[in-house]
Amino acid sequence: MKAYLLPCAFGEGSALAGGLVRFDAVELIVRDGAKIMRRERYPLDRVTSSVDVTLRRQAERVAARLVAPRPAIAGLSFDRTSVMGILNVTPDSFSDGGQHRDAEAAATAARAMCTAGAAIIDVGGESSRPGAPDVPLDEELRRIAPVAAALHGVPWSIDTRKAAVMAHALDSGALLVNDVSALTHDADALALLAARSCPVVLMHAQGTPQSMQDAPEYDDVLLDVYDWLEARIDACTAAGIDRARIIVDPGIGFGKTLAHNLELLHGLGLFHGLGCPILLGVSRKKMIGRLTGAEVGDRLPGSLALALHGLAQGVQIVRVHDVAATVQAVRVWEALASVT
Repeated sequence: MKAYLLPCAFGEGSALAGGLVRFDAVELIVRDGAKIMRRERYPLDRVTSSVDVTLRRQAERVAARLVAPRPAIAGLSFDRTSVMGILNVTPDSFSDGGQHRDAEAAATAARAMCTAGAAIIDVGGESSRPGAPDVPLDEELRRIAPVAAALHGVPWSIDTRKAAVMAHALDSGALLVNDVSALTHDADALALLAARSCPVVLMHAQGTPQSMQDAPEYDDVLLDVYDWLEARIDACTAAGIDRARIIVDPGIGFGKTLAHNLELLHGLGLFHGLGCPILLGVSRKKMIGRLTGAEVGDRLPGSLALALHGLAQGVQIVRVHDVAATVQAVRVWEALASVT
């Protein structure tokens, strides 16, 4: 059996992951295989005494992780939410494909996002939208290399599944690797990042971009994604990657139906039990269109609503296309949350 703790009763009590959000109770979920055995709410300070001895140590560890402040990673401090700006240098990304294929134009866009308040820019040379084809290594490097060379003075991360692209980006000044496959796509990636002492974002996805939206299924999407990310964290630490360098992303839209996405968003606080900062990527995503009918270019209001929902559950990084609008919304939300 396994115990999970979902923070609830927000507003007072302990700081969630050392941030602005406070909570004083948790929902205890106990699962045996695929079967939920128990769901009950307890005050945070009583939950560990409410489970039997076989689960107590596990519950104590998770409870401690819920309140522990997260150390800075790649220059990002997690006592406040950081905004990550998206810079796709691809012809076919679902929202901004083809807009930043010229290196100088891409670098100008990156600097503009930093000026608008982005803490880091996420640069990608391969689309991971549903149905996107694999990009050959040489082509991905051809797209990334000139942009990387032009990003002087810009804090940036590399969005890739390929170890050779990771290595080139790190040699060119990237501070962070963001891998939608959580280092499962390329057998060389784990050893590379361990050797480089490089921080990494591990994202959950069911299937590949070509297959991930073909009728995805879960026993319980929230708990299944949590377990999968926990297993990937364990694989990374076993390979020599420090847990303090790991960020997790539940992968909204990656092998999930609309109902799956909504359930994950509702229970985002659960992932604080992994003890790592949480990145949320919901900007302009299809679920907004499914809920509202808005086309990709008209999804800013929905993107902001989802980002602020993430903040209310303690998310430390939001990955977005519309940096200036998101930074403004985040800073106003933080000012309100800071009032005691």
